[in-house]
Amino acid sequence: TQNGKAIIPWNILPITIGGIVAISLGLLTSVYVATLHENDLWFSNIKEVEREISFRTECGLYYSYYKQMIQAASIQQGLHGLVYDNKTESVRTINILERMNVYQEVFLSILYRILPIQQYLEPVYFYIYTLFGLQAVYVIALYVTSWLLSGTWLSGLLAACWYITNRIDTTRVEFTIPLRENWALPFFAVQIAAITYLLRTHLQPVQERLTLIAVFISTFLFSLTWQFNQFMMLIQALALFILDCFDMLPTAKVTWLYIIQISGLLLVCVLQFFNSMILGSLLISFNASVLIARTIQKNLKKGGLLNRLGKLILHVLLVLCLTLLINKFIKKILNLESDEHIFKFLKAKFGFGATRDFDANLYLCEEAFGLLPLNTFSRLSDTLLFYVYVFVLFLMTVAAVIVAFRNLSGSNQVQFMEKMEEYTVTLKPDAAYNLIHTVLFGCLALSTMRMKYLWTSHMCVFASFGLCSTEVWKLILKCIHLYTSQRTHVIKYSVTIITLLYISYKCWPGIMDELSELREFYDPDTVELMYWIKSNTPNTAVFAGSMQLLAGVKLCTGRTLTNHPHYEDKNLRERTKQIYQIYAKRSPEDVYRILRSFGTEYVILEDSICYERRHSRGCRLRDLLDIANGHIMDGLGENEPDLKPSLYPRFCEEIKKNLPSYTIHFTRVFQNKTFHVYKLTKHK
Repeated sequence: TQNGKAIIPWNILPITIGGIVAISLGLLTSVYVATLHENDLWFSNIKEVEREISFRTECGLYYSYYKQMIQAASIQQGLHGLVYDNKTESVRTINILERMNVYQEVFLSILYRILPIQQYLEPVYFYIYTLFGLQAVYVIALYVTSWLLSGTWLSGLLAACWYITNRIDTTRVEFTIPLRENWALPFFAVQIAAITYLLRTHLQPVQERLTLIAVFISTFLFSLTWQFNQFMMLIQALALFILDCFDMLPTAKVTWLYIIQISGLLLVCVLQFFNSMILGSLLISFNASVLIARTIQKNLKKGGLLNRLGKLILHVLLVLCLTLLINKFIKKILNLESDEHIFKFLKAKFGFGATRDFDANLYLCEEAFGLLPLNTFSRLSDTLLFYVYVFVLFLMTVAAVIVAFRNLSGSNQVQFMEKMEEYTVTLKPDAAYNLIHTVLFGCLALSTMRMKYLWTSHMCVFASFGLCSTEVWKLILKCIHLYTSQRTHVIKYSVTIITLLYISYKCWPGIMDELSELREFYDPDTVELMYWIKSNTPNTAVFAGSMQLLAGVKLCTGRTLTNHPHYEDKNLRERTKQIYQIYAKRSPEDVYRILRSFGTEYVILEDSICYERRHSRGCRLRDLLDIANGHIMDGLGENEPDLKPSLYPRFCEEIKKNLPSYTIHFTRVFQNKTFHVYKLTKHK
């Protein structure tokens, strides 16, 4: 106190204001995406079956387990139904909790049963509002990361505004609500914020411990909610490895992060009943290899430039060889093949040999797994995001190269800390981590469009940090000999505020138009099909068809499936390829035999697949099947020389002619403009 009056510490005020702005923006984002979802489908006014059909493909499959848990007589019975599930894959009992990442559905369904909200809130709303609520967590985490990097909450505000105004490229939550990434990415953003804080210098031991706990919890939740967790964390581990090699991060903290990644993943592995895909992940092999290689090569960070470069190259080679050896060894022992389709796809994608593998081609032909389209950059440039990002990225990369070279040239650590002040170009550990993070995830996004959401959201953080960073402006002004501390602050704040005003002016009318646009869900053919299945087939009936449609059949009708869209299992991939012979050139006897081997009683044929025009020739599902079967494709165009004409016409076309060779095995029981359902005859 001074003269009896309490003095408020000045740093409390900006933290309070910044915190209030962060929470407000997070909640606004949640309301915004929830409103868009409601306006697009008129969700509150459509029938339950239509709501369920709106969860397309794998979204419907994941949501069906939430519905199953809620409809079970008790929580124990619900869990038993998931651990011993015989409705998802006919003639097999599988453990859903081991195979799929559905703990979030289990947790939510138990929460819904316990909380006294059943009178006020339908289960479906509890589910979708939770996911829209996670968007608030996501935006707050991005805001905090940017704030931590730049030291001002204005940059957090800019990051959040960019995330919202570039919504088309930063999230797809409003139309793919139950997708695993919509659960996982908010926790990933929290983890990045925690790592950014952890890498600050001069942390108290208590702060460090608490931050490590936050990193562990967010890493664990991220890993638990998404099956591609290990690949994202491998990229993160690579970022840490690169920075550690160039002395840009404190080695002790990097070691902790490696250990947290492994322990988080192993804990998930235990919860998923020792899921073999996790044990055989490259991440565990890589992190273990780095820790082993470090103990072998003790004096990595001593010596002159050439000496250190030589050691570094050896170190990288050692880590690579160890990773491959350990991974091969684990896969051999556990006889693992669950993730081989991903490596086949990667080999084909990057041109290491053409492939006729059906699974790899299925991915290669999907637009989502292709290269990032160029129009993405023009959309991101409309809000200035891409221009600012490239500008900041260029400056930071130059700084990183200078610092890395300086570190390798070997100024000892003690001198280094003293000299830090003298150097014009410096790079803090937290900024260095975010730089490498954005570069590596940028490469991932450019090569695979589906992964762009990991990059574009971090792009908002990185660009806003650069624009509001004292270091960046200090560097620019020093280069043109105009540096004063006051000038730096004036430029930093004025540029940020001008950018915010520009974004508001440019995007506000568009957002208002979007919020006032009203549409309605309309898919009468699928609705009719689901009603027919519910009222005309026994509860135990087994259905075959495309994986996308069958996920909806399971959700809407509870019938047993032969296959489904969760593709991370070798047996299921084999099974799907077999069942898809309904769209190939095969004899009715062959198709009947295949379908009966999986216990099929009804098969659903879709005109949209049989006569598909969405993909070009060579990428239509029927073409992929023809190539895999060694048959010539339909239509005009080239065929590989060793492909031969099939002896039989295409099954899905020929069955509609009601020829005796078909009607002896299949009886049409339902048809509309889109679907044809056939019942299989049971032969003695």
